[in-house]
Amino acid sequence: MSFEFHKNREVYFNQQFENAENYIVPFVNKIFFKENNVLILEIGCGEGGILKAFLKKGCIVTGIDNSGNKIEKANEFFSNEIKQGRANFICKDIYDINVDKELNSKFDLIVLKDTLEHIHNQGKLLEYIKVFLKPEGRIFLAFPPWQMPFGGHQQMCDSKFVSLLPYIHLLPNFLYVSIFRFFGENESKIKALLEVKETGISIERFEKIIFQLRYKIEKRLFYFINPNYKIKFNLKPRKLFSIISRIPYFRNFLTTTCYYLMKIK
Repeated sequence: MSFEFHKNREVYFNQQFENAENYIVPFVNKIFFKENNVLILEIGCGEGGILKAFLKKGCIVTGIDNSGNKIEKANEFFSNEIKQGRANFICKDIYDINVDKELNSKFDLIVLKDTLEHIHNQGKLLEYIKVFLKPEGRIFLAFPPWQMPFGGHQQMCDSKFVSLLPYIHLLPNFLYVSIFRFFGENESKIKALLEVKETGISIERFEKIIFQLRYKIEKRLFYFINPNYKIKFNLKPRKLFSIISRIPYFRNFLTTTCYYLMKIK
């Protein structure tokens, strides 16, 4: 059972906006939004639901995504803001963007939400995006640790039973694939789920990467119940117990999303 909000992109857009307005914007609010026209860049922006929340705060936003269909929708949803020069959407691979030629300025804040866990060579990306930041710029980053109950994105499966099975992504590949085939998942979806298995990232590996790249964590927050689940499943967001959040490796199994605010040292 692939959930309806994964299919209806307008519903998903509105969910992204509500989540960003209620949780992401407040998370970074103490540092930003002291004045209008703060420049925001989102990498992997989809249709731009998150950026809508920043626009509402008076920011100027740019979204980059390599999906033509999603950028086409973003241009439709933000047609007025684009005409006003307050929004810009680019359909391109982030590595193909020339900051000086294609963008008018560097950015105060870069947003990466639920994107990093789909990227091969996360260290390369986190090093590369430094060129998009102003000297005192920050990065907001959120991702689900790989070991969390649905870190394999199995909720995207067509089979209702399989979509509700926690932790199956931690099985060896041959068992993982066998379950999907037994319950009738098509080969293209199985391939996509295996790719998520390849790129999944833990809290410890992420923090090791950013330490090596000389990022400083200004703020971090681990959720036991992801704020997204309030909108999707009517579950009240819950922060992970502090004592558990300090236990390396074990915390990955109970953290459904991590929020980070970082800057370059």
